Amino acid sequence: MAHPSQTPPRGHVAFVGAGPGDPELLTVRAMREIQSAEVILHDQLVPEAILSLASEGATLLPVGKKGFGPSMKQDDINALIIAHASSGARTVRLKAGDPGVFGRLDEETEALDAAGVPYHVTPGLTASTAAAASLGVSLTKRGRNPTCGC
Repeated sequence: MAHPSQTPPRGHVAFVGAGPGDPELLTVRAMREIQSAEVILHDQLVPEAILSLASEGATLLPVGKKGFGPSMKQDDINALIIAHASSGARTVRLKAGDPGVFGRLDEETEALDAAGVPYHVTPGLTASTAAAASLGVSLTKRGRNPTCGC
């Protein structure tokens, strides 16, 4: 696994959360990984403003689900991720929001584990925290929330 402060090595997959869509809300690590990627396999919901951060020579491949319409089969997405990483490309799987929230992360990492392809996950700001912040409210409050289902 690459150290989080370093650019991932070739042949390594970085699952990167694009957050709620505003490039200003990307993590520093997510920005660095997008800019250093040679291949970016991205969800249809990742906005152009974030895709435009990729280096000029990067290959951008729309592979993700858009919802209720025709979509690439998950096995085909898994095969593409594995093929690009196995060729030695610095590969990013760019997900809208956070990769672990409705992002099929488990299915994709299980395929990489089976193929012996190394990876790491860079979380993205979730829509729930971004929405609360944009409204100026917190998700929890002392005395109001004994637990948080966030």
